[in-house]
Amino acid sequence: MNSTLLRIAQAATLAFTLSAGAAYAAGGHAGHAMPAASAPIGKPGDAARVARTIDVDMSDAMRFTPASIEVKAGETVRLNVRNSGKIRHELVLGTDADLKSHYDMMMKDPGMRHEEANAVSLEAGKSGQIVWRFDKAGTVSFGCLEPGHYAAGMKGLVSVL
Repeated sequence: MNSTLLRIAQAATLAFTLSAGAAYAAGGHAGHAMPAASAPIGKPGDAARVARTIDVDMSDAMRFTPASIEVKAGETVRLNVRNSGKIRHELVLGTDADLKSHYDMMMKDPGMRHEEANAVSLEAGKSGQIVWRFDKAGTVSFGCLEPGHYAAGMKGLVSVL
């Protein structure tokens, strides 16, 4: 009986390990991933179809400039993101619930980095881009999930008209 329970426990551990590894290989980090193409927020855009470019600055004041962006439903935009601060910042697009949930994970594992289609993580003085198609009218949130930053107010909103 004990050997049967041991085999079941070993099989469960192996299954968990393999599923976590598959999640990591699929673009995650530390066994979990931000949704890269979640339906409520749109999907990665085609750079050849960019309608316009929006410059976004991230600062050590824990703010994005601008913190509010307007786009049209169906529009593909390029977000040129610049970290003007002296510490690492990132911009992650998502729902409020996804961002809050992932921020809690970042607090437990501060070494995670986001390099998915809906995110850019930048060292001080560096720049990066997100090309995104905002499919549906509504709102899409963005935030910096570096520990302490989101809680300090480093967040913004895209209004999709």
